[in-house]
Amino acid sequence: MRSSTLIALAGPLAVRAASGNGHSTRYWDCCKPSCSWADKASVSAPALTCDKNDNPISDANAKSGCDGGSAFACTNYSPWAVNDNLAYGFAATKLSGGSEATWCCACYSLTFTTGPVKGKTMVVQSTNTGGDLGENHFDLQMPGGGVGIFDGCSSQFGGSGLGGAQYGGISARSDCDSFPELLKDGCYWRFDWFENADNPDFTFEQVQCPKALTDISGCTRDDDSSFPAFSGDTSSSGSSSGSSSKASTSKAAVQTQKTQAPATEQKSTQVQQQPSNVQTQVQSSASQPQQTQAPVQEPATSKTTKATAKASATKSAAASAQSAVAAWYQCGGSKSAYPDGNLPCASGSTCVQHNEYYSQCVPN
Repeated sequence: MRSSTLIALAGPLAVRAASGNGHSTRYWDCCKPSCSWADKASVSAPALTCDKNDNPISDANAKSGCDGGSAFACTNYSPWAVNDNLAYGFAATKLSGGSEATWCCACYSLTFTTGPVKGKTMVVQSTNTGGDLGENHFDLQMPGGGVGIFDGCSSQFGGSGLGGAQYGGISARSDCDSFPELLKDGCYWRFDWFENADNPDFTFEQVQCPKALTDISGCTRDDDSSFPAFSGDTSSSGSSSGSSSKASTSKAAVQTQKTQAPATEQKSTQVQQQPSNVQTQVQSSASQPQQTQAPVQEPATSKTTKATAKASATKSAAASAQSAVAAWYQCGGSKSAYPDGNLPCASGSTCVQHNEYYSQCVPN
């Protein structure tokens, strides 16, 4: 179960830093991350996305490549080794008692307690959400980790995408040799620094995001400075991991995004039966933004500068939440599931239930 640590602030307020015991799985589905949609949380800007050629996309409302759109995960969301005992990367998360408003673009220090990586630490930024993951579950993003139910890799790279099993991905380091150049280091990382660990457990605590991670995602939480700074050894050292430094050749190193969002709800994914030796779950990579969080802020021109408060976008979204939603966005719902109630589809489309978690407006 999740526990919380109370972090004292200079003023009268305090922030609860999420901490506890967790479980990991792995994935790389190439889809647009859920936290790349606008208005998910109070952040400087949504997490960055790229087109199929790894060029940055400026529109936060661009449809996910896993839904036939143009937005995919940028290749530099791959993990990398800082030194022999520390790695950085990204993950999809589901934390007990939390929501995207609390975990989108938040960072967590994971200290592994099982498997060959026992004692090693990985600091991850949450850029995605698993609507059907277990509690305190981190799905670590690594190329070749398996696409799950949402296979955007075939659309992005053609053919069979990155290959490997749907859940769990490839099985040998040599399989990485045929990957796109910008994904090779992250693929090798799994077999080198991560020692091909199979879903290890860990203890975790929320920490301030390292600049190395926010420089990639372009997303910093407004409350990030309220959490303790990571205290581990971040010095770079010669590592035998084969990927001891982060490749900086991705075209997505710098990107800005628009923050206007439709008044739609988060998309969740259905639970899939998976092989017993691979417990990889599925992310809501094609998620639409939900309108239940506090007002979000516009991004400033610098990723490290806090944005100015948004004046009216959230009010407008809330006011229109009961109105018909456009084709391809989430519909249906109930008062208990969605605070904005049952969402109807606009004329010319019909609300189609895909599974017990998600319904979508499909053109007639």
